[in-house]
Amino acid sequence: MREILGRRRRLLSWRTGRKPGRSAGQLGAALTFATAWRWPVLPGVGLDRRDGTRCACPDPDCVVPGAHPLDPGLLAATTDERMVRWWWTNRPGAPVVLATGGSAPCAVSLPADAGLRALAALDEAGIRLGPVVATEARVHVLVAPYSMAQLGELLYAKDWVPGSLRFHGEGGYLALPPSGTGQGQVRWERAPLPGSAAPWVPDVEAVVDAVVDVLTRTGVSAPEL
Repeated sequence: MREILGRRRRLLSWRTGRKPGRSAGQLGAALTFATAWRWPVLPGVGLDRRDGTRCACPDPDCVVPGAHPLDPGLLAATTDERMVRWWWTNRPGAPVVLATGGSAPCAVSLPADAGLRALAALDEAGIRLGPVVATEARVHVLVAPYSMAQLGELLYAKDWVPGSLRFHGEGGYLALPPSGTGQGQVRWERAPLPGSAAPWVPDVEAVVDAVVDVLTRTGVSAPEL
């Protein structure tokens, strides 16, 4: 049994494009999220080494290539230092995936172009934001944990919400920097302030209210993607 598991680990490392030069960044980031900030994380499936844009999972039409959990599954997300070290020692190139909700932040996201312009408009309006994660495809604003009931009431009160506005809440996940995914490198568009404490994040109501208001008033395009 141990021999079979060993072969399986080697296969996963090969399929996810194991790159020793990136191990310190991935492992260091995962340890910060898990042990200093108490955000539960786990390794993402990564990209197929034979094709750096395709997901290593069995789904040929995967819509979030490399940036989702597979083995282990999402419920395995943890803040345990030993487990995090073991995962990224064996799979140093694996994306760092946050299990959103519970005690961890959630997120609200928009397509990249609309999201970046919305951030600029929010800055002009003096709206305080916490960390913001971005890829070539989307901008994700981290927010405080919320329940589905809370989100439902919030959206019901709106006359209009862009279809491209997505929510990553309880039972969801989000790839964190410095992960590499099929949508490009994950980066901090707004980096957390230095320090050991978990970053402050705003309430979801404040972010959604401000984003919808900005998109409505300024005509910032938010295509239905």
